Amino acid sequence: MNTTANPLLAASELPAFGQISAEHIKPAIDAILDRYRTAVAQLCADPQARDFERLLAPLERLEEQLGRAFAPVSHLHGVKDSPELREAYAQALAKITQFHTDLGQNRALYEAVQAVHDAPSFARLDRPQHTLVQDALRDFRRSGVALEEPARSRFAQIQNTLSRLETAFEEAVLDATDRWHKPLAASELSGLPESALAMLAQAAAEHDLPGHAATLKGPVVQAILMYADDRALRAEVYRAYNTRASDQGPSAGQHDNSENIEQIMALRHEAAQLLDFASAAHLSVSDKMASTPARVLQFLRDLAVRAKPVAERELAELAAYAASALGIVTLAPWDVAYAAEKLREQRFAFSEEEIKPYFPLPAVLDGLLGIASELFNLRFRLRDGVPSWHPDVRYYDVLDADGNLLAGFYLDLYARASKRGGAWMDVCRARLRHEGTLQHPVAFLTCNFAPPHGERPALLTHDDVLTLFHEFGHGLHHMLTEVDWPGVGGISGVEWDAVELPSQFMENFGWQRAALDRFARHYQTGAPLPAELFAKMTAARHYHAGLFLVRQLEYALFDFRLHLAFDPTAGAQVLAVLDSVRREVAVLQPPSWHRFPHAFTHVFSGGYAAGYYSYLWAEVLSADAFAAFEEAGIFDRDTGARYRREILAVGGSRPALESFIAFRGREPEPAALLRSYGLAVQAAR
Repeated sequence: MNTTANPLLAASELPAFGQISAEHIKPAIDAILDRYRTAVAQLCADPQARDFERLLAPLERLEEQLGRAFAPVSHLHGVKDSPELREAYAQALAKITQFHTDLGQNRALYEAVQAVHDAPSFARLDRPQHTLVQDALRDFRRSGVALEEPARSRFAQIQNTLSRLETAFEEAVLDATDRWHKPLAASELSGLPESALAMLAQAAAEHDLPGHAATLKGPVVQAILMYADDRALRAEVYRAYNTRASDQGPSAGQHDNSENIEQIMALRHEAAQLLDFASAAHLSVSDKMASTPARVLQFLRDLAVRAKPVAERELAELAAYAASALGIVTLAPWDVAYAAEKLREQRFAFSEEEIKPYFPLPAVLDGLLGIASELFNLRFRLRDGVPSWHPDVRYYDVLDADGNLLAGFYLDLYARASKRGGAWMDVCRARLRHEGTLQHPVAFLTCNFAPPHGERPALLTHDDVLTLFHEFGHGLHHMLTEVDWPGVGGISGVEWDAVELPSQFMENFGWQRAALDRFARHYQTGAPLPAELFAKMTAARHYHAGLFLVRQLEYALFDFRLHLAFDPTAGAQVLAVLDSVRREVAVLQPPSWHRFPHAFTHVFSGGYAAGYYSYLWAEVLSADAFAAFEEAGIFDRDTGARYRREILAVGGSRPALESFIAFRGREPEPAALLRSYGLAVQAAR
């Protein structure tokens, strides 16, 4: 293929999604990697390339060129997968992984960067440049640059194999999710609200079936487990969902991730030991705020001590209610969401379905953009005619108050086949300034909400609203960076246990009456969210907070202990570790056939290895940061300007703790997290 006509190589503002096909991927990545290798060799050979402008700056530009070509490929793999794309993506990822492994072990390049660090001119660099050099040296050391043979070659082999295995893990989950569906009889639809029925009808249509069908897409599973009166149906969906990609359940042995997990864990441990770390957990925290495994475990276990008694009381109350009101004598895991929703309706006299009409997606999005506009002095403009991968996708320009372009983002909000589940933000274009030209940052914002049905707009649950705010917070972190170097701008370079601060911070606005008044209006009548309903919603905010928190602690402790205590002579012992963690923190024990780890993409393919605790760690930061707005007024422009300047604008150019102190005037206070969950009060009862 003639690479000059390759859309992945075009020097365009945005990817030409309408032109990109699987056949473009290999020649584009090959061409860029060849150019990158040649440039690195020239930089290493040039004795003058020993300062920032002549070494680090060209390296940043080279890495950005690779990122701008691979970003749309990686994104399409997540939102519009196909056999052809999957194969081309895997091949490209393997080449990029091998290239970065070789780059990280390039001693000549390491010595050149070290020379930049040791030169007198290093002291004159600005903070982002200073951090970029130091981070580069740290990453060299973590890439095995100091290893001797055969350890160097073995480390490189491990990195390449891990990349392949982690991709295989994610694809197995996607395949297992898409594989299962179940036509539903009319008798099985009892209890399901209209919005859920519309979703199930759409699921049936996607599988060329009449009537309604269950699938393992997140919104469908959630609706069935929460509302379906048919206990057998709940049990069947629960089992199918929680045995995905495993040796159990209706698709046992098909797309089984068991061996992938074993190999991933063994290789992560071996790589850490090659770098002289005791475990993959020690390696993981070495560049995070927590800094040591002991601090992580203490943090999680301190929370567990406070949360577990609350969760036990909540579960006992729920079991008693289920037995007396619902006739469920023994509460099973597939009954919990159903019984919890019924109890919430009784206790607080409202349901999620009652709230959803007040959260039509178009209004929620307008409200979110309006809040961000006021807080951070921005404007948002829908841009038509931008090529995308699906008709539902929208593109927005982000402008400053004077109408100058700052950034942009794609918005892809609805669940569909061949699209990975969950919600995420990813980088499409990084901010980069070169020869007087500024490349503006662009983000991908992706969710999996139930789509609109007929003339009715998509209606969100309150959890959906929080998810949208969450991902937009990540997007703001990327888009509002003022750092011109991609390696430390936006979310890049931010400690992993602090990167969730801006996302979780934005969720807080979804609980504020003044914020909700801007968008929470009935999609048919335009009436605002009634005060009585808001009061019920806020009263229920901490409903089952203990149960939610112990579940998050279970995930975090499982992940961390699995990586901390791995023994190569015994293997991963995934289920044994999980059972031990559950005995420590869980209050509800799932069936023996439950295989949650086999679809735990965050940890085995999503970058959160020995880092899932980061969500809770960052919640401390976000809760305390939002408290500054509660003190000053949630739309206080001065506080918003300070937050933008000290948190969002600086990205990873300085330590997260330093940024937090610059914003808050002090270190974070852990009590803020307990207050946000309402546990400071409950635990004292």
